[in-house]
Amino acid sequence: MDKTTLIGILAGMAALVIGYALEGGVVTLLWGTSAFIIVVGSTLAATVASYPWEDIKRVPELLKQAFTDQDKIDLRETIDKLVELSTIARREGLLALEEKLPELDHDPYFRKGIEWVIDGVESELLREMLELELDNIERYNHQGMRIFETAGGFAPTMGIIGTVMGLVLILRDLSNPEELGGAIATAFLATFYGLFTANLVYLPIANKLRNKNQKMVHYREMLIEGILSIQGGENPKNMEQKLLAFITADQKKAAEKAAASTNPAEQVSP
Repeated sequence: MDKTTLIGILAGMAALVIGYALEGGVVTLLWGTSAFIIVVGSTLAATVASYPWEDIKRVPELLKQAFTDQDKIDLRETIDKLVELSTIARREGLLALEEKLPELDHDPYFRKGIEWVIDGVESELLREMLELELDNIERYNHQGMRIFETAGGFAPTMGIIGTVMGLVLILRDLSNPEELGGAIATAFLATFYGLFTANLVYLPIANKLRNKNQKMVHYREMLIEGILSIQGGENPKNMEQKLLAFITADQKKAAEKAAASTNPAEQVSP
């Protein structure tokens, strides 16, 4: 579970409701079934109309990505694996890497790159193939983000439309002036739902998917450099130092701390 997505959305809802209640508002008045149906239903309809079905049917998968850590990436662990493969390749030859392919089944991109190395693909062509594969994946992910960005763009407008529809009904019958204020307040619920769903649901999910895509691209750019280094027979230690540039200082410290805790005998007493 990616806790920040759920925590952020729930915290935003709580802040709005608590702030409203502190000003003397009645929380139950924030619910309006017809306004909710108009805004959410029309937003989803407009979004569906904007994309082919092949993209729309990915929405459950995209939501799963936004709310879970199923694609969690450990750069340090990947560097260790690349160093291991590089060491094997230098000692036993590139064909020896074939025995390690089952260990890469969790990452088809990684496995495919090593398979191309084993098949003897030339360096320039290998880089081109890996980068083209990455571009296609990135473009595919961007299309998923745009679905939620589109919904976030439609929602406020649909909220205004819902409010206008409510005001039309109110202005058709002004025979009960004492009920006018409540009726107008109910009409403006549509605007509230439009702004609320756009800024606390659709756009945050789009941003989370964008953030995860950026991490995926960074990870696979590191893979490209590592795979090419393995093919070129680069010294594993030199390759490791080069790949460490892809991780942050905090990640390096965490990895060093973890390594020290698992190898206490290597620690030097002051």
